[in-house]
Amino acid sequence: MIETSAQEPEYDEAAIRFLGVLWGEGYLSPGGPEEVDRVLAGLDLSGKRILDLGCGAGGITLHIAQTYGPAHMTGFDVELPVIERARLAAKRARLAADVSFVQAAPGKLPFADASFDIVFSKDALVHVADKEAIFREIFRVLKPGGTFAASDWMIGHDGEPSPDMRDYLAAEGLSFGMASASRYLSAMQVAGFIETRADNRNGWYREVARQELARLQGTLHAAAVEAVGEAYVAKNIHTWTAMQKVLDTGEHCPTHLRGEKPGGNVS
Repeated sequence: MIETSAQEPEYDEAAIRFLGVLWGEGYLSPGGPEEVDRVLAGLDLSGKRILDLGCGAGGITLHIAQTYGPAHMTGFDVELPVIERARLAAKRARLAADVSFVQAAPGKLPFADASFDIVFSKDALVHVADKEAIFREIFRVLKPGGTFAASDWMIGHDGEPSPDMRDYLAAEGLSFGMASASRYLSAMQVAGFIETRADNRNGWYREVARQELARLQGTLHAAAVEAVGEAYVAKNIHTWTAMQKVLDTGEHCPTHLRGEKPGGNVS
């Protein structure tokens, strides 16, 4: 998660526990390590300095550190509960020397210019209303020749949300600043990125979310209730039911993004 106007964390202990049951320990977005690997397909991360922007509870950050051999991984998030969970997970995995987690308030990223070879983000920029500002910051902290690789939750247009989308957003109750892929690409290009592209993943998540809902109502129900209680699970079953409607229409469209910062060889 990157930005929120709420005073209390949106991803509190209950949310972390619930999403851990559904998506795996340390994961606050769907698809597990397999979807992370798809976002990173074709990139050589070995020996690189990598920022996981909106790292959440650190599951993805640790997966990248353990799988791809980077020189160093930095996870960043604005919410303290998830960062505390991530730091504990890094210690348990004996990766504290190779992975660091940074928490700071929304706004300018707390990193120097040209700090990272690769900036990765997984379903976190949806929380940032000002896409132009965040892509200026991503561009700034990337080294010349660096790569931005991400997935995010988007809306299929830049008009008013449909009634079904409004119902879904109300059910989520999160600070979603949803925008279209064309808005994202425009913001990236204005920031200076080249070789920009977007890959709509609606078809994939439409079916995955259907399975998630079925598991919440069936095989995962008892474990989820044990983790967070019956009322919390019931609320999320309602949310997933509302989400399925906008996935089925294509209005909700998770999307992969890629872009390059012009310049010399990544080192």
